[in-house]
This record gives sequence, C-alpha cells and structure tokens, in this order.
Amino acid sequence: MNIAKQVILGKIKGENLLLQKYGLRQHDLMSVEKKIEKIDTSDLKALRRKLLPIEGRCSDFYFQQILSLFPASMQKTDKRRTFRAYDGLNNTFNFAYSLLKWKVHCSLINAKLEPYLGFMHSMEPYKPSLVCDLMELYRHLVDAFLIQYGKEAQRRDFVVKTEKYVSSRQGKREYLSDSKTNDLTKRFYAYLDWKVRISRIRHGEKSAIETLISEESSLLAMYLRNEKKDWLPRVGITSQLEIEINSKKPAAFYFS
Repeated sequence: MNIAKQVILGKIKGENLLLQKYGLRQHDLMSVEKKIEKIDTSDLKALRRKLLPIEGRCSDFYFQQILSLFPASMQKTDKRRTFRAYDGLNNTFNFAYSLLKWKVHCSLINAKLEPYLGFMHSMEPYKPSLVCDLMELYRHLVDAFLIQYGKEAQRRDFVVKTEKYVSSRQGKREYLSDSKTNDLTKRFYAYLDWKVRISRIRHGEKSAIETLISEESSLLAMYLRNEKKDWLPRVGITSQLEIEINSKKPAAFYFS
C-alpha cells in the first residue's frame, strides 16, 4: 500500500519540478497528498482503483501544459496518448519512455527484484508491473530531455507509415525517421550521465540519472527485505538550466 502511494506522490513531485522549471502552473501537492492519505482500504486492488483516477487527473493537467512547449513541427496534439498513437509527438514520447523502461528493468534485475510483481500497476501476463511502477518516478526527466531535443525538430524528421489498426482497418502513423530515431537513442543514453541534485548513497552531492535509477532500485529492495524502515523515492531535475541536447558536442558525447 505504501509503495503504491509513494510512487504516485513521487511522480507528481517530479512533474512539479519540471513545471516549475518552465514557469508553468504546478500541482496542488498538499491537496493531492490529502486525497491519497484519505484512502482507507486494506485491499491493493481497491487502492489502485482509487489511486489511478487521482494520477490520471494530475497527468492530464501536467501534459496540457508540457505539450505546449513543443514546436509546431512536432505538436499535432493537445493530449498525451500512449497505445496506438498516430501523431509524431506522442510516438516520440512513447519511444523515449521505452528506452527508460529498459534502463529501469535492468536496474531491478541488478537489485534482484522480480520486475513482474508490481504495486501500483496491476499484474498481468507479459506486463513488467514493477518496472512500470518505478519508471513513473523518472518520466519527467525524459520529458525534460524531449523538450530540449524537440527545439530543433523539423517536419522532414518525421515519416508516415501505414499500419494495421485492427485486422480489417488500417491507419497512418507518424514516427521519427530511422536516422533521427538512432540520433535520439544515442543522445538519450548520453543524457543519462547528466547530474541531478540528489546525493549518492555512499558519496557525492549529485547523482547521474542512471546512477539514481540504479540506487533507487537497491533502496526499494532493501525496504522490501526489511533492511530499511521506510522508502521515500528520491526525485530531482537536472541541475543545468538548459540541457544542451541539440548543441554540437565532441564525438565522445555520443555512444551507441
């Protein structure tokens, strides 16, 4: 119960950091916390049913503002869509989130946790629920990356593909071109070395994003094994005012 609640609160705190960075309206965190604290149930499925509407409303509020930061060359939507999105912007989000998903998955495996036994997300066949839980804490960092990456996006960077929607229906979907997809992937993995203002477990006042993800998985594992009394997920934002995603970097900045 506590883990599911902390994941939601951690995600909203992260979103507030990004909203604040760009001078946008923030969530009323105190109000959200009160709503979550009032949920009184001993059943995890019932807790999910009550938590998800709160998370959904906050997500809608967040993306209504975040999507406005993208240029017209990418912005063909005013709403965040995941499964079967047709516009290039949402599919770019979906792709970048999939890169984050693999990083979180690896960190949980290294922490010797079962990635398919989650708390906030339901457990279903082929769904790594715990991965879905933990990656919620870092989506705002992906969003920060994409906002900067999208500043120089051009219409020619996108291609349209005709795909099957259902067996009897086809639809056109927009994606980044293969070359731009490869470029985004390389820059995203380089971005994981950027620092956030969160102390490392052993030493250092800042952590690389990848280190933060790895350490958080370890801290969660310690909590689940009763080696820690509590678990309060750490969230942060890159310390740089502007992430120079699009600036020309030496070759060492990129790696495959």
